[in-house]
Amino acid sequence: MTNPIAGSTNGTSPAPMYPPVRRMRFRFGEPKPMNRHFVEGDIVLSHLVAVLSGAFPPGEESFIRSVRRFSDQVTDPELKKRVAGFIGQESVHGQEHRRLNEKLIAMGYRYVRVYTFPKDSRRQRIVERIERAMPGYVHLAATAAAEHYTATLAERVLSSEQVQAISGDPEVWHLLNWHAVEELEHKSVAFDVYRAVGGPEWIRIAVMAVIYALTVPMVTMEVLASMATDRTAWRPITVARQFRELYTGPLARGMLAKLRVYLRPGFHPDDVDTDALVQRWREQLFSADGELVGHLQ
Repeated sequence: MTNPIAGSTNGTSPAPMYPPVRRMRFRFGEPKPMNRHFVEGDIVLSHLVAVLSGAFPPGEESFIRSVRRFSDQVTDPELKKRVAGFIGQESVHGQEHRRLNEKLIAMGYRYVRVYTFPKDSRRQRIVERIERAMPGYVHLAATAAAEHYTATLAERVLSSEQVQAISGDPEVWHLLNWHAVEELEHKSVAFDVYRAVGGPEWIRIAVMAVIYALTVPMVTMEVLASMATDRTAWRPITVARQFRELYTGPLARGMLAKLRVYLRPGFHPDDVDTDALVQRWREQLFSADGELVGHLQ
């Protein structure tokens, strides 16, 4: 098992102990306005990124609540520090994705509104009521499974030259690369909390099995629902071709197999060693002349 990735707020410590919280500020649509289909002019990829960005803030808030349900049972000091880093990172992710979501809605990505609601809204109260009715282990197991999804996607984004070569809005790419690094930095925190508080292995696997079975249909349905609100996306032949390219291209090809390893009894997220990958990207983004130094607050 590898050590959890983390470090100081400049993101370059060679001896990390817990996930660093970097206060970021991205400038979407500056100085050049974003194109409507801002990922390579690709309708499907642009709506996929919009749907993911829309879902991140409420999803990450739910992840935080699932971990906090067990906070009084976490006694290990190092795990407590890692939990604090996890919560801090997820909070900043939500903040910056909300800012992107506001821009996307203004650009015509109306489906993003489905995920955008105030914390004191009726929908938020319903979500939290459902979570409270859910057994705590199930809620936390769902978070651990979701974190495996984001870590697996992050590894693909950061390690694939083909994915990095996809042209798109530069500031959106900056956001995605930063988010990906931090997903790998805290990829095992929720999992380790689940184990520390005695989460049953069979629940962990069963929850992932359900989520895994729904992956392709849910992603496809969400992207189609988003495109249905975008008249410029009503081009069935183009969309069918782009869906095929998405599922057979460098971003998604082989992903289901990588996700499936989570179903193995005894699996741990650190079985997938991403330490060198994260260190390389931390240097690229946050060293003295890193790409995102000017985005740090």
